[in-house]
Amino acid sequence: MAVKPTVKDESNTDEFLQQVGDLIRGARAKRGITRKTLAVDSSVSERYLANLEQGKGNISINLLRQVADALNTPMDQLLPSKTRQSPEQALINELLSQLDRKEQQLALELLHQKFATGNGHKTRIALIGLRGAGKTTLATLLEERLNIPLIRLAEEIENLSGGMPISEIFSLWGQQGYRRLEEKALFSALQANDSCCIETGGSIVSEPKTLNLLLTTCLVIWVQASPEDHMNRVTAQGDLRPMANNPDAMEDLQHILKERTPFYEQAHKQLFTSGKTAEQSFLELEQLIKEHQASS
Repeated sequence: MAVKPTVKDESNTDEFLQQVGDLIRGARAKRGITRKTLAVDSSVSERYLANLEQGKGNISINLLRQVADALNTPMDQLLPSKTRQSPEQALINELLSQLDRKEQQLALELLHQKFATGNGHKTRIALIGLRGAGKTTLATLLEERLNIPLIRLAEEIENLSGGMPISEIFSLWGQQGYRRLEEKALFSALQANDSCCIETGGSIVSEPKTLNLLLTTCLVIWVQASPEDHMNRVTAQGDLRPMANNPDAMEDLQHILKERTPFYEQAHKQLFTSGKTAEQSFLELEQLIKEHQASS
């Protein structure tokens, strides 16, 4: 005879499913991909994913594995846990898991040297943050006024693909193909330039290995603005994609920013551009760079 669930059991189940849905939506937002793209990559219907993210879907282990693989996220990160790792721990473990024993020992030695001797003098500058924060404007001013070579990572990625636009790269090779090109473009730029300013894409922090590469080779500055300014600046430039057929565009933007904030916060410096002119923001950026160089 089947045992009828009690009200408490049903409540706990509903709460658990909602937490699973929130974690999946958060992982999707961090990656910066639409529900439709996730549906294609995971072979799970868009409608099912929508119910799942709303806490209405009781997903099977196999389907959860497909979703996790499509998000390039460990499956346990999509399940509620009282002992969940901090974003920093997750990034460290992700990197270390790719190393053999000797490399892990070397990493430990380097970490010890890093924290025992302080930061080295960094002449490479990397600007991270969402679209519309002001990265392009500030990077251009750095090149013009301080004669710092400017590397727009999106252009380098397109060059590696034979001139294919970013949108086509995603359509043809998916997110994982784009990430491979992004990592290759960044590594090539770092090898070729001892001094430069790298303007990155907003989602670069989603990849632990790439973020770690930036943090260990560049002065990383998080250029940020209010969600309203992010949206207004992008649409003012003629890019209407954030609003196209998406009445929840602002809510999605706020969610993406919330999910990526723990990763953006790992930057060495932060620069808030809302309510400031381009000139004011540039002067603050220049001061941040001088302060960091003086303390190195």
